[in-house]
Amino acid sequence: MKSLEEVLESYHLEIDADADEASIQELQAFWDSLMAEHGENVSDADLDYAIREFRQLGLVRESGSAGRDRQKKAAPAAKPAAEKKPAAPKEETKPASPAEKPKEAVKPDWRVMISYASRPTVKEPILFLKDPDHLLKDGIVGDFTSPDHRRAFEYYDEERKLQSFAIRAIDQRFIRLIDWLGSGHAMLRLHGQPVPRGFAVTHLEATERPGNEALAAVNDSYLQFLLQRIEGSLPKADTPEERKADAESRQTLILSDITSIMNFMTAAADTLPANIRSWAYQNIAITQSNVVSDDEKRHAKRALSLMLQIQWQSTFFPSVDPIEARRILDEELYGMDRVKQRIVETIVQINRTHTLPAYGLLLVGPAGTGKSQIAYAVARILKLPWASLSMSTIQDAEALTGSPRIYQNAKPGRIMEAFIQAGSSNLVFIINELDKANSHSHGSNPADTLLTLLDGLGFTDNYIECSIPTQGIYPIATANDLSQIDDPLLSRFAIINIPDYTPEERKIILRDYVMPKILRRLGMQAGECRLTDSGIQAVIDICADQPGIRAIEQAAEHIAAHALYRIETEKIPAVTFDRRAVNRLLKG
Repeated sequence: MKSLEEVLESYHLEIDADADEASIQELQAFWDSLMAEHGENVSDADLDYAIREFRQLGLVRESGSAGRDRQKKAAPAAKPAAEKKPAAPKEETKPASPAEKPKEAVKPDWRVMISYASRPTVKEPILFLKDPDHLLKDGIVGDFTSPDHRRAFEYYDEERKLQSFAIRAIDQRFIRLIDWLGSGHAMLRLHGQPVPRGFAVTHLEATERPGNEALAAVNDSYLQFLLQRIEGSLPKADTPEERKADAESRQTLILSDITSIMNFMTAAADTLPANIRSWAYQNIAITQSNVVSDDEKRHAKRALSLMLQIQWQSTFFPSVDPIEARRILDEELYGMDRVKQRIVETIVQINRTHTLPAYGLLLVGPAGTGKSQIAYAVARILKLPWASLSMSTIQDAEALTGSPRIYQNAKPGRIMEAFIQAGSSNLVFIINELDKANSHSHGSNPADTLLTLLDGLGFTDNYIECSIPTQGIYPIATANDLSQIDDPLLSRFAIINIPDYTPEERKIILRDYVMPKILRRLGMQAGECRLTDSGIQAVIDICADQPGIRAIEQAAEHIAAHALYRIETEKIPAVTFDRRAVNRLLKG
């Protein structure tokens, strides 16, 4: 069985001579219990953990010349034997005997970095560690501690000697997280590489320390969720490839229990707006109160879980490339040059102010003319998620504002659900059928609720009970009949009329857009289903009395499905549709 002294010697440590007898006995008792439990099978991880606890309690010190030299610097100078009042020096040094006490006021000596990177890199990492001897390498395992009230990363090398690396600079977004990980003694695997400024840490992984139950809440999936949330608290990457990679790596963890919610507030509360941060602390207090009902606690926890699913982002919007914006619109819609030009002119205002336009878009036109496609295209242009709401399904204002928590089955409204669906405070909010916003069956009018959302001054959901910032919402509404919309609502939008397609435009859309898209969806080759010019004209004639292109899309899908049926049953290579074949199929 290993003795305490033998193990301390292997770590280049010894019992501190200044430790009192009771502390030494406590230290020995702890060691005896550890040996009784594990004996010769005690793991290196258990030893590392025990040694670290001894150091933090001030019961051990470095052995050898290094420890003695350090003590000489701290000790008072010896007085001549003949000098009177021999106790005086001892009295003078007494206030400094708990050597750590004066250091409690020492502020961290790191430099705070301001970073807008959506993913840490070597140039813009999570933090830089001081590493003059280049000891750190990618994948090294240790933890963040604060022996002198400055954060430092520490690990034991192969000789069981403690290596400590102070933080040189840290991204301001990660300060709370590092403090939380350090206070919980979370074992971490650092990823990064050495650079002239030290060691650049670009990623963290949580690892398990055997026998340390205190780390149960710091698992790697939770840490990755926190990292992703903190990294995304500022503007995202601009290239489609980086956005796709970010979306694929996004964690789907939902904060549903109060422990994970409290851990999130400890590590990443700075990612929330100030009023929501204050609201969160109040609701956490409700969940832990002994004077509120179980229903109130349940509602408070659910509201917290829903609110923390939203990633609160900066309202600084990057410039829009007008050429790329036009390309995206051309890809979604054929023709409508004046409409596309008007849309680009509206959203390109972002380039000067880096804020969203003061007015949303209201797209007015017949059904099936592509109003919804335009809204989705604008979301692509702005690189924002989108959420949609159909006013035809809203019968009263409470459906939008949510129900108060006094009801057992209370829930948030559709507007709050849109935030949750998008997972972001910045989004394109698509309001379909705005001309049906006025309700005549109840006293409350949904249109009045929309006004509070569109004013951009914040929106309060009755269930959440907190004002939600709306500066990052870009509303796009669609309508068929402009006369059915009240003037106050109209005044919040830039109105763009969407004309119906001409017969010639419909022929081109059917041939070059609709038919190829349907064949791809059915897994068919272009040559397996052919429409002659007369067949295309027949489809246009049959759908002439229907506005937009929905009837044309339905007819094209019928034609393609019939061709696929014949290919599969008759074992023929292809089917051609002329006017006669189209009329026979569609007219019966």
